[in-house]
Amino acid sequence: MYMLLTKKMIVVIFGALLNAIALNFFLIPADVYASGFAGVAQLIAGVTPLSTGLLLFVLNVPVAILGWFKVGKSFTFFSFFSVACMSFFLEIIPVTQYSEDILLNAVFGGVIAAVGVGITLKWGASTGGMDIVAMILSRMQDRPVGIYFLLLNGIIIVTAGAIYGWEKALYTLVNLYAATRVIDAIHTRHQKLTVMIVTKKTDELKIAIHDKLVRGITILPARGAFSNESKEMLMIVITRYELFDLSRVINEVDPEAFTNVVQTTAVLGFFRKE
Repeated sequence: MYMLLTKKMIVVIFGALLNAIALNFFLIPADVYASGFAGVAQLIAGVTPLSTGLLLFVLNVPVAILGWFKVGKSFTFFSFFSVACMSFFLEIIPVTQYSEDILLNAVFGGVIAAVGVGITLKWGASTGGMDIVAMILSRMQDRPVGIYFLLLNGIIIVTAGAIYGWEKALYTLVNLYAATRVIDAIHTRHQKLTVMIVTKKTDELKIAIHDKLVRGITILPARGAFSNESKEMLMIVITRYELFDLSRVINEVDPEAFTNVVQTTAVLGFFRKE
Protein backbone atom coordinates (compact mmCIF):
# COMPACT_ATOMS: atom_id res chain seq x y z
CA MET A 1 0.00 0.00 0.00
CA TYR A 2 2.71 2.48 1.05
CA MET A 3 4.88 1.44 -1.89
CA LEU A 4 2.02 2.16 -4.28
CA LEU A 5 1.39 5.59 -2.72
CA THR A 6 5.10 6.38 -2.97
CA LYS A 7 5.15 5.43 -6.65
CA LYS A 8 2.05 7.54 -7.26
CA MET A 9 3.62 10.57 -5.58
CA ILE A 10 6.81 10.15 -7.63
CA VAL A 11 4.79 9.99 -10.85
CA VAL A 12 2.78 13.08 -9.87
CA ILE A 13 6.01 14.99 -9.07
CA PHE A 14 7.55 13.96 -12.40
CA GLY A 15 4.39 14.99 -14.26
CA ALA A 16 4.44 18.38 -12.51
CA LEU A 17 8.11 18.83 -13.46
CA LEU A 18 7.33 18.15 -17.13
CA ASN A 19 4.51 20.69 -17.07
CA ALA A 20 6.79 23.33 -15.52
CA ILE A 21 9.50 22.64 -18.11
CA ALA A 22 6.96 22.96 -20.92
CA LEU A 23 5.83 26.34 -19.59
CA ASN A 24 9.18 27.91 -18.64
CA PHE A 25 11.23 26.61 -21.58
CA PHE A 26 8.70 26.77 -24.42
CA LEU A 27 5.27 28.32 -23.85
CA ILE A 28 5.99 31.37 -21.66
CA PRO A 29 8.99 32.64 -23.71
CA ALA A 30 6.91 32.38 -26.90
CA ASP A 31 3.71 33.89 -25.42
CA VAL A 32 1.86 30.66 -26.26
CA TYR A 33 -0.73 29.63 -23.70
CA ALA A 34 -1.42 26.35 -21.97
CA SER A 35 -4.91 25.01 -21.41
CA GLY A 36 -6.92 25.33 -18.20
CA PHE A 37 -5.80 27.19 -15.11
CA ALA A 38 -2.16 27.23 -16.24
CA GLY A 39 -3.19 29.30 -19.25
CA VAL A 40 -5.25 31.62 -17.02
CA ALA A 41 -2.24 32.05 -14.72
CA GLN A 42 -0.07 32.90 -17.74
CA LEU A 43 -2.55 35.55 -18.91
CA ILE A 44 -2.79 37.20 -15.49
CA ALA A 45 1.00 37.06 -15.03
CA GLY A 46 1.38 38.90 -18.33
CA VAL A 47 -0.47 41.97 -17.05
CA THR A 48 0.54 41.88 -13.34
CA PRO A 49 3.86 41.65 -11.45
CA LEU A 50 2.85 38.23 -10.04
CA SER A 51 4.52 35.04 -11.27
CA THR A 52 2.76 32.24 -13.14
CA GLY A 53 3.67 29.70 -10.44
CA LEU A 54 2.22 31.77 -7.61
CA LEU A 55 -0.95 32.55 -9.55
CA LEU A 56 -1.45 28.90 -10.48
CA PHE A 57 -1.25 27.92 -6.80
CA VAL A 58 -3.61 30.69 -5.65
CA LEU A 59 -6.20 29.88 -8.35
CA ASN A 60 -6.25 26.22 -7.30
CA VAL A 61 -6.69 26.72 -3.54
CA PRO A 62 -10.47 27.41 -3.58
CA VAL A 63 -10.95 24.73 -6.25
CA ALA A 64 -9.15 22.17 -4.08
CA ILE A 65 -11.31 23.03 -1.06
CA LEU A 66 -14.47 22.61 -3.15
CA GLY A 67 -13.17 19.41 -4.75
CA TRP A 68 -12.37 17.91 -1.33
CA PHE A 69 -16.09 17.86 -0.51
CA LYS A 70 -17.60 17.41 -3.98
CA VAL A 71 -15.24 15.16 -5.94
CA GLY A 72 -13.31 12.98 -3.50
CA LYS A 73 -10.55 13.35 -0.94
CA SER A 74 -7.91 11.07 -2.47
CA PHE A 75 -8.31 12.41 -6.01
CA THR A 76 -8.34 16.05 -4.82
CA PHE A 77 -5.31 15.55 -2.56
CA PHE A 78 -3.14 14.17 -5.34
CA SER A 79 -4.43 16.76 -7.80
CA PHE A 80 -3.58 19.63 -5.45
CA PHE A 81 -0.23 17.99 -4.66
CA SER A 82 0.43 18.05 -8.41
CA VAL A 83 -0.46 21.76 -8.55
CA ALA A 84 1.78 22.55 -5.55
CA CYS A 85 4.73 20.71 -7.14
CA MET A 86 4.16 22.40 -10.49
CA SER A 87 3.98 25.84 -8.84
CA PHE A 88 7.23 25.09 -6.97
CA PHE A 89 9.03 24.00 -10.15
CA LEU A 90 7.74 27.06 -12.03
CA GLU A 91 9.29 29.26 -9.36
CA ILE A 92 12.72 27.58 -9.23
CA ILE A 93 13.20 26.80 -12.95
CA PRO A 94 14.27 29.95 -14.82
CA VAL A 95 12.30 31.04 -17.87
CA THR A 96 14.67 30.28 -20.75
CA GLN A 97 14.11 30.59 -24.48
CA TYR A 98 15.72 27.80 -26.47
CA SER A 99 14.16 28.63 -29.83
CA GLU A 100 12.72 31.76 -31.44
CA ASP A 101 10.47 29.64 -33.67
CA ILE A 102 6.96 30.02 -32.21
CA LEU A 103 5.67 26.86 -33.91
CA LEU A 104 8.44 24.73 -32.40
CA ASN A 105 7.72 26.20 -28.98
CA ALA A 106 3.97 25.57 -29.36
CA VAL A 107 4.40 21.94 -30.46
CA PHE A 108 7.17 20.91 -28.05
CA GLY A 109 5.55 22.76 -25.16
CA GLY A 110 2.24 21.04 -25.87
CA VAL A 111 3.79 17.58 -26.22
CA ILE A 112 5.95 17.80 -23.07
CA ALA A 113 3.06 19.18 -20.98
CA ALA A 114 0.75 16.49 -22.34
CA VAL A 115 3.15 13.71 -21.32
CA GLY A 116 3.09 15.15 -17.80
CA VAL A 117 -0.71 15.36 -17.78
CA GLY A 118 -1.13 11.92 -19.35
CA ILE A 119 1.02 9.99 -16.87
CA THR A 120 -0.60 11.89 -13.97
CA LEU A 121 -4.06 10.89 -15.19
CA LYS A 122 -2.90 7.31 -15.74
CA TRP A 123 -2.02 7.08 -12.05
CA GLY A 124 -5.40 8.31 -10.82
CA ALA A 125 -4.75 12.02 -10.26
CA SER A 126 -5.00 15.17 -12.35
CA THR A 127 -3.16 18.44 -12.73
CA GLY A 128 -5.98 20.16 -10.82
CA GLY A 129 -7.77 23.33 -11.79
CA MET A 130 -10.19 22.88 -14.62
CA ASP A 131 -10.43 19.10 -14.22
CA ILE A 132 -11.99 19.53 -10.77
CA VAL A 133 -14.14 22.54 -11.74
CA ALA A 134 -15.49 20.77 -14.81
CA MET A 135 -16.35 17.65 -12.82
CA ILE A 136 -18.26 19.69 -10.24
CA LEU A 137 -20.12 21.74 -12.87
CA SER A 138 -21.01 18.67 -14.93
CA ARG A 139 -22.53 17.03 -11.85
CA MET A 140 -24.55 20.14 -11.05
CA GLN A 141 -25.76 20.67 -14.63
CA ASP A 142 -25.58 17.04 -15.84
CA ARG A 143 -23.68 18.11 -18.95
CA PRO A 144 -20.47 16.73 -20.47
CA VAL A 145 -17.34 18.21 -18.89
CA GLY A 146 -15.91 18.80 -22.36
CA ILE A 147 -18.22 21.81 -22.70
CA TYR A 148 -16.48 23.52 -19.78
CA PHE A 149 -12.99 22.69 -21.05
CA LEU A 150 -13.95 24.13 -24.43
CA LEU A 151 -15.42 27.27 -22.85
CA LEU A 152 -12.39 28.04 -20.66
CA ASN A 153 -9.87 27.30 -23.40
CA GLY A 154 -11.92 29.43 -25.80
CA ILE A 155 -11.69 32.35 -23.34
CA ILE A 156 -7.92 31.84 -23.07
CA ILE A 157 -7.48 31.82 -26.85
CA VAL A 158 -9.64 34.91 -27.44
CA THR A 159 -7.93 36.84 -24.60
CA ALA A 160 -4.48 35.88 -25.88
CA GLY A 161 -5.46 37.06 -29.34
CA ALA A 162 -6.83 40.36 -28.05
CA ILE A 163 -3.73 41.12 -25.93
CA TYR A 164 -0.85 39.71 -27.97
CA GLY A 165 -2.28 39.41 -31.49
CA TRP A 166 -4.28 36.75 -33.26
CA GLU A 167 -1.19 34.99 -34.52
CA LYS A 168 -0.33 34.03 -30.92
CA ALA A 169 -3.90 32.80 -30.47
CA LEU A 170 -3.50 30.52 -33.49
CA TYR A 171 -0.25 29.12 -32.12
CA THR A 172 -2.06 28.49 -28.83
CA LEU A 173 -4.56 26.41 -30.81
CA VAL A 174 -1.65 24.39 -32.25
CA ASN A 175 -0.35 23.81 -28.72
CA LEU A 176 -3.77 22.65 -27.48
CA TYR A 177 -4.19 20.29 -30.44
CA ALA A 178 -0.74 18.72 -29.94
CA ALA A 179 -1.38 18.31 -26.22
CA THR A 180 -4.78 16.69 -26.74
CA ARG A 181 -3.40 14.15 -29.24
CA VAL A 182 -0.60 13.10 -26.89
CA ILE A 183 -2.93 12.80 -23.89
CA ASP A 184 -5.24 10.64 -26.02
CA ALA A 185 -2.31 8.34 -26.79
CA ILE A 186 -1.13 8.05 -23.17
CA HIS A 187 -4.44 7.99 -21.32
CA THR A 188 -7.87 9.06 -22.53
CA ARG A 189 -9.84 12.26 -22.86
CA HIS A 190 -13.13 10.36 -22.88
CA GLN A 191 -15.08 11.31 -19.78
CA LYS A 192 -16.99 8.03 -19.39
CA LEU A 193 -15.69 4.55 -20.11
CA THR A 194 -17.35 1.14 -20.27
CA VAL A 195 -15.25 -1.65 -18.80
CA MET A 196 -16.02 -5.28 -19.64
CA ILE A 197 -14.25 -7.85 -17.47
CA VAL A 198 -14.35 -11.56 -18.32
CA THR A 199 -13.43 -13.55 -15.22
CA LYS A 200 -13.89 -16.79 -13.28
CA LYS A 201 -13.74 -14.90 -9.96
CA THR A 202 -17.00 -13.01 -10.27
CA ASP A 203 -17.99 -12.86 -6.60
CA GLU A 204 -14.54 -11.83 -5.33
CA LEU A 205 -14.15 -9.20 -8.04
CA LYS A 206 -17.64 -7.81 -7.49
CA ILE A 207 -17.03 -7.35 -3.77
CA ALA A 208 -13.60 -5.78 -4.35
CA ILE A 209 -14.96 -3.31 -6.92
CA HIS A 210 -17.84 -2.27 -4.68
CA ASP A 211 -15.39 -1.73 -1.81
CA LYS A 212 -13.44 0.74 -3.95
CA LEU A 213 -16.01 2.28 -6.31
CA VAL A 214 -19.68 3.12 -5.87
CA ARG A 215 -20.77 1.88 -9.29
CA GLY A 216 -23.39 -0.53 -10.50
CA ILE A 217 -22.23 -3.75 -12.14
CA THR A 218 -24.08 -5.85 -14.72
CA ILE A 219 -23.14 -9.55 -14.77
CA LEU A 220 -23.55 -11.48 -18.03
CA PRO A 221 -22.83 -15.13 -18.82
CA ALA A 222 -19.80 -15.71 -21.07
CA ARG A 223 -18.14 -18.74 -22.66
CA GLY A 224 -14.79 -19.04 -24.37
CA ALA A 225 -15.17 -19.93 -28.05
CA PHE A 226 -11.92 -21.89 -28.15
CA SER A 227 -11.83 -23.47 -24.67
CA ASN A 228 -15.61 -23.72 -24.31
CA GLU A 229 -15.00 -22.74 -20.66
CA SER A 230 -17.86 -21.03 -18.82
CA LYS A 231 -17.09 -17.64 -17.29
CA GLU A 232 -18.96 -14.44 -16.50
CA MET A 233 -18.57 -10.89 -17.74
CA LEU A 234 -18.85 -7.88 -15.45
CA MET A 235 -19.84 -4.68 -17.24
CA ILE A 236 -19.37 -1.34 -15.47
CA VAL A 237 -19.47 2.31 -16.58
CA ILE A 238 -16.96 4.59 -14.87
CA THR A 239 -15.43 8.04 -15.25
CA ARG A 240 -11.89 8.28 -16.59
CA TYR A 241 -10.63 9.25 -13.12
CA GLU A 242 -11.72 5.88 -11.72
CA LEU A 243 -9.82 3.81 -14.28
CA PHE A 244 -6.63 3.66 -12.20
CA ASP A 245 -8.40 2.34 -9.10
CA LEU A 246 -10.43 -0.19 -11.09
CA SER A 247 -7.33 -1.48 -12.89
CA ARG A 248 -5.62 -1.96 -9.53
CA VAL A 249 -8.58 -3.95 -8.15
CA ILE A 250 -8.70 -6.24 -11.20
CA ASN A 251 -4.95 -6.94 -11.08
CA GLU A 252 -5.09 -7.73 -7.37
CA VAL A 253 -8.14 -10.04 -7.49
CA ASP A 254 -7.77 -11.73 -10.87
CA PRO A 255 -4.63 -10.89 -12.89
CA GLU A 256 -5.77 -13.37 -15.57
CA ALA A 257 -9.08 -11.58 -16.22
CA PHE A 258 -9.66 -10.31 -19.74
CA THR A 259 -10.57 -6.61 -19.59
CA ASN A 260 -11.79 -4.42 -22.41
CA VAL A 261 -12.10 -0.64 -21.93
CA VAL A 262 -14.08 1.32 -24.51
CA GLN A 263 -15.27 4.90 -24.93
CA THR A 264 -18.81 5.64 -23.79
CA THR A 265 -20.48 8.39 -25.81
CA ALA A 266 -23.58 8.68 -23.62
CA VAL A 267 -25.31 7.00 -20.71
CA LEU A 268 -29.11 6.85 -20.66
CA GLY A 269 -30.69 6.07 -17.31
CA PHE A 270 -29.19 6.19 -13.84
CA PHE A 271 -25.51 7.00 -13.57
CA ARG A 272 -24.18 8.07 -10.18
CA LYS A 273 -22.62 11.51 -10.48
CA GLU A 274 -21.45 11.99 -6.92
